[in-house]
Amino acid sequence: MGIDTSVSFTGIRFENPFLLASAPPTESENNIMRAFDAGWGGVVTKTIGMHPVVNVAGPKTKFLRNNPEAGTLSMNKGRGGVLHSSWNWELISDKPLDDWIPRIERIKQAHPGKVLIASIMAGSGSDRELDHWRTLARACQDAGADGLELNLSCPHMDRPDMGSNIGKDQELCSFVVQVVRQAVHIPLWAKLTPATSDIVVEAGAVFRGGADAVSSSNTWPSLPLIDPDTLEFELNVDGYTSSGGLGGPAILPLSMAKMAQMARAFPDKAFSGIGGVSEFAHALNYFLLGCGTVQICTAAMLDQAIGPHVIARLVEGLRAFLERHADRGWTSVESFRGLRRDNVIQQSQIRRPDHSEYQGGFDAEGYADRDS
Repeated sequence: MGIDTSVSFTGIRFENPFLLASAPPTESENNIMRAFDAGWGGVVTKTIGMHPVVNVAGPKTKFLRNNPEAGTLSMNKGRGGVLHSSWNWELISDKPLDDWIPRIERIKQAHPGKVLIASIMAGSGSDRELDHWRTLARACQDAGADGLELNLSCPHMDRPDMGSNIGKDQELCSFVVQVVRQAVHIPLWAKLTPATSDIVVEAGAVFRGGADAVSSSNTWPSLPLIDPDTLEFELNVDGYTSSGGLGGPAILPLSMAKMAQMARAFPDKAFSGIGGVSEFAHALNYFLLGCGTVQICTAAMLDQAIGPHVIARLVEGLRAFLERHADRGWTSVESFRGLRRDNVIQQSQIRRPDHSEYQGGFDAEGYADRDS
């Protein structure tokens, strides 16, 4: 058998397992069209809501870079260094649902073989808000969206009944998923926040509510750094800042830990991994933990907004990986998916050395002289 880069995920066939995540680039119809032309297997739209949204004044997304030689970690221009992370405090799409519906229809007409997932979000504090979930879901389904990703994870929503505030409440997130599940028949993915004490609890809740998959992680709640020269936050409006979302390379190990928890707890469920991916070697971590698809944002934003070079590297990396392991009979992602899931165990279960080999404990004053 030859190499097959396609995957079947929640009943949807993707020509490759790499998706553009819901983010600023996927709000533009033109960008989504370009992304499909570039070879992405799927795109998740910028989150669509019912309410008018007005973003903060000034920049909404910045990139943090680390320069070890200069001793700087900064998002200010001119500091140089290698990419550490992205930071944003951008809200959901400022386009109303009525603007999105014809866009979804045109995108699917132009690319019927590509997968378009509509990200949606509403509140949960009233029957009216629950009706908003139903309206959003049905409208996107009728417009041709292949699936829905429910945003239960936005890290900078002030409302207690929206975004990550839903995702941290197992009863709320399960109920919201159930409401949407009863309204539509296309696959549902629940995007969960990592800012919770035990993400397995929320994962279990959304699966009980009828979710077909969990996407994780959204960006991590964080603050921009303070400039040591001006003593101002590097991203601020009138001197003030607020919590935003950290993404990019810095969150890869953090998001892997959350994914491992969920994948071990629910080995037969579907997961879409997000966080810190720009090369196939990064995506491989999520596949080996059990994910069926991987979503990318920061790397694509830095590559012509939609990552034409990023997706080319990812697909080529997958092909090369399968070719290297052809002697094992591996022909697709499914051949190795979840291979390292069960290697993540409790720290107390990790083997300890024999007493004679043990050099730790409380006897040593420090670590400079291990022989004393």
